[in-house]
Amino acid sequence: MSSRPAILVTGGAGYIGSHCCRALDAAGYQPVTYDNLSTGHRSFAAGALVVGDIADKATLARTFAQHDIVAVMHFAASSLVGESVADPQKYYVNNLAGTLSLLAAMREAGCNRLVFSSTGAVYGNADSKALREDYPCAPINPYGASKWMIERVLADYRTAYGFGSFALRYFNAAGADPAGGIGELREVETHLIPRAMMALQGHVPDFAVFGDDYDTPDGTAIRDYIHVTDLAAAHVLALKLLLEGHSGGAFNLGTGNGFSVREILAAIATEAGRDVPHVVKPRRSGDPTYLVADPSAARATLNFRPAYSDLATIIRTAWAWHRKAHPLKTGAPVRE
Repeated sequence: MSSRPAILVTGGAGYIGSHCCRALDAAGYQPVTYDNLSTGHRSFAAGALVVGDIADKATLARTFAQHDIVAVMHFAASSLVGESVADPQKYYVNNLAGTLSLLAAMREAGCNRLVFSSTGAVYGNADSKALREDYPCAPINPYGASKWMIERVLADYRTAYGFGSFALRYFNAAGADPAGGIGELREVETHLIPRAMMALQGHVPDFAVFGDDYDTPDGTAIRDYIHVTDLAAAHVLALKLLLEGHSGGAFNLGTGNGFSVREILAAIATEAGRDVPHVVKPRRSGDPTYLVADPSAARATLNFRPAYSDLATIIRTAWAWHRKAHPLKTGAPVRE
């Protein structure tokens, strides 16, 4: 049994969870990965791996007892916006009911500290260059709604049970472990940077830019990108505060700076040495012009200052990972 404090990381074999497990290990904690491996990867797991679902209360209870868990980082969730619209039941069962199951297991085990993976999607159609946490939450899809419902649950648990929790609202997680061991790897990829890189490698034949008529300098939408290693660092900072007795709260995790779609593609072209093949299609319904965080609250309370989230580092680490994870497909464009 390790003498280091054990932290249960649900969804710890996924993209962000696996980076957080490595950050926990480096910070002196013992990560315990808990994942049903439906979208996570066994090879990404760090520390002990428990294969289980957050709806499985018996496996959760056994895990809390065997590993003497002192706090939880919760990443286990379904996260595809389009799928959530087509199959909302899956999202409310997996995300909301699953979290309630986890919370019940935590309370039964006497564990009352949680860092929750939330999302900027709780803000819905917000269109802001400096979005603060007090902006009204009005999610426009079941994915965002499920996360907002969980935040409401956590606020009620904080008041009623003294249950300490941070809800960390990510904007656009990007990049990969600078050491190159893990990164974004999904069966269905929807995010801009990995899709663009996979298009370069010949794995995405229909890569599109949605809208070039926004009121921005180059006509494409602007978003706030934050490196996954910085996200992991913020989770460790939040955990430390909870273990010191802080009651928690909800915080944006972003940089306060935005990049347009065309700026992202240009940065990828610079790193890869060739342009990203793409077509331009009409805007998608519900896509705001700007979605950029005001990160000042996280800076003040968590002392969070991104160290890897400059665009060059995001693109360099992501491209290194994608060259390893997705070998060049025959017929893909190559460097001259």
